[in-house]
Amino acid sequence: MSKISRRRFLGSSAALPLGVGTASSAAAQDRPSTGSASLIIDGGRVLTMDPHNPVVEAVAVLGDRILAVGTSEDMLSLASTGTERIDATGMTVTPGFIDSHSHPLFAEEAVGANVNLPRISDVQDALASQASRTPPGHWVRGVMYDDTKFEDERPLDVNDIDHAVPDHPVYVGHRGGHTGVVNSMAFEMAGVTNDTPDPAGGRFFRENGELTGKVAEHAREVFFEVGTWPVIDRAVRQQAATIASKNMSASGLTSTTDAYGAYDDLVAYQDARDAGELYFRISFMPGGNNAVYEGLKTAGISSGFGDDMIRIAAVKFSADGSASERTMYMSTPFEGTDDHGILTMSQEEIYDAVDDAVAHGFRVGIHANGDLTIAMVLNAYERSLRNHSGLNPRHRIEHCSLINPELLTRIKDAGVVPTPFYTYAHYHGNKWVDYGEEKMESMFAHRSFLDYGIPVAPASDYTPGPYEPMMALQSMVTRKDVRGRVWGPSQRISVTEALRICTVHGAYASFEENIKGSLQAGKLADIVILGDDPHDVDPDGIVDISIVRTFLGGRTVHEA
Repeated sequence: MSKISRRRFLGSSAALPLGVGTASSAAAQDRPSTGSASLIIDGGRVLTMDPHNPVVEAVAVLGDRILAVGTSEDMLSLASTGTERIDATGMTVTPGFIDSHSHPLFAEEAVGANVNLPRISDVQDALASQASRTPPGHWVRGVMYDDTKFEDERPLDVNDIDHAVPDHPVYVGHRGGHTGVVNSMAFEMAGVTNDTPDPAGGRFFRENGELTGKVAEHAREVFFEVGTWPVIDRAVRQQAATIASKNMSASGLTSTTDAYGAYDDLVAYQDARDAGELYFRISFMPGGNNAVYEGLKTAGISSGFGDDMIRIAAVKFSADGSASERTMYMSTPFEGTDDHGILTMSQEEIYDAVDDAVAHGFRVGIHANGDLTIAMVLNAYERSLRNHSGLNPRHRIEHCSLINPELLTRIKDAGVVPTPFYTYAHYHGNKWVDYGEEKMESMFAHRSFLDYGIPVAPASDYTPGPYEPMMALQSMVTRKDVRGRVWGPSQRISVTEALRICTVHGAYASFEENIKGSLQAGKLADIVILGDDPHDVDPDGIVDISIVRTFLGGRTVHEA
């Protein structure tokens, strides 16, 4: 990796630039110059998300900023011969949606087999096909695996992969990002046997003393250190950034957060931007275990550095397992087991990570799903707040899945921003059987967070969960899965509350509430036109609302 410096960060796309001339404050509000509107959207219902002026008739844009909102008559008075006018009759206009936690650069699909398929036999065929194009002895990679989506009603195992690919090491990664399934050759290359002890913060799953092929958390790392893996080059990563931003903008997302980025990821976003092919704004959370984080610290670059398109956000660490893969660390076990999940950081490691980040000017976001892990993260945040006076840094708890009243009080008092999954109740219903109905009343607890006055942020965690905002609204409002089963009905919220989470709260989570999240004069013209108003349709049909048009800074980046 090239050495990172502030000069190179700002001035060279070959390093880690943000393409700005100065480090701007996320809280600074740049108001547009007066003049004729470049764009006017009228005729529909405009939901501004401004509590003082919630519904208007029209919005006027000048350049990349909102010029004004109000009546159609008033906005049309701002038009000139060069003004573009869009008739939104019968449609609804909202601020651009924000995803506060995702992993957009899933470039691995370019070098691996997509195994998000309905049957194990389909997965075997896909892996065998990939192996036929792979040099002998090189790793074959499967991506987007989901054990609960198979018609076979059982997970993939080592024997399944051995049968399909006997002559290559194989790693099939779960879409949740915390577990995988490997074959016998992979175990052999890594020196893992039935007698190999589990590493700290990881697990080799066994059944009757025999390895099943499933590996979790730190137990996966031994495989990444042996053999020859597929290479993802700079051009592929740039293409991934373009495709991801294009796809997300088509869903109405105008801002997202890369929640554990590496050096190559940040370069990819800059490359796409330089090519004019970056279609969302990105908050970049460097991974705490990645070299980019050390480089940023050395260069004196910290949270908030950047501009309105690409900005350095909190540093990301991971302290426990996954909700979707059933490895998160909890005070009570999974249904019908004595398994409490996996802890991947000790309390002292969490303390050290927070102290070091704060000392270098970084906000912190720590992945903590289970209630025990959340408490450990809060211990560190509370200690840091006692040791450092000043403004609330808005440290984050990534996912913050399983809560209780004590944790809610502590989160509120510490000014912490939780980012629970917003599509999970709908999309991952088959997984919640392992948690049970009682736990689900306290998971992805949007209602509880709002009731405690906590600005809960919107988060897809894509690829583990879908990123589509309309699915998110439906999931939070109904708490129904794809089969119609209800998971945690006490956590239902209203459509208006869900919309605020996906806009206003998303901006707050990145310290950008003064420039985005609502349709107000001076803010960025990130705007979405919906085919229907989510308030008016059957709640079970919100997911089907069309995204008619998406604007990023007044520029159309998606049109149906």
